[in-house]
Amino acid sequence: MFSGIVEETGRVLELHLKEPLRLRVACQRVLEGTQLGDSIAVNGVCLTVDALDEDSFTVGLMPETLRRTNLGGLQVGDEVNLERSLRFDGRVGGHFVQGHVDATGTILDRWPDGGALWLKIGLPRDLARYVVPKGCIAVDGVSLTVVDALEDAFTVSLVYHTQQKVTLARKQVGELVNLEVDMLGKYVERLLQHQWSEARA
Repeated sequence: MFSGIVEETGRVLELHLKEPLRLRVACQRVLEGTQLGDSIAVNGVCLTVDALDEDSFTVGLMPETLRRTNLGGLQVGDEVNLERSLRFDGRVGGHFVQGHVDATGTILDRWPDGGALWLKIGLPRDLARYVVPKGCIAVDGVSLTVVDALEDAFTVSLVYHTQQKVTLARKQVGELVNLEVDMLGKYVERLLQHQWSEARA
């Protein structure tokens, strides 16, 4: 479980897209206290650390991860958002993020607004019902508040601090981002589906 508050951006050192699928990332802060088997979110994707050294970590990847996320499009030298899994004795600054990406979205537009930066992001229509104004969404692992919820897109606004700390501010129109909608909406929908099924029986 994560909070969507990025701790640092790392840099891709290696990406092997043939078996064994592996990703190696250079970083500093997220290595503090990290052990083999721990979880680190990379662009919002929960991955398990299977190798460590003093300035990087390595994770294994699955074909399903590459199909559902933007990790397969990374290049050596690219920046990625990093967050260690939550400690339950600490504060949660964002919202509960599982690190289970629902789909990728596409940046459709971006524009400045004083010190803020707006992004309009397209998403699959079957996910749009989980996105609500003032609700939470994780974009490349960043916990953000939805401003406008449209039929096949949504908008968010990044404050200056966020722009400096995450990779989103450097993403351009047409680039893919990982999306994880708020899990509460999915659970509520599933429970209601069961109730309706039982009521019809």
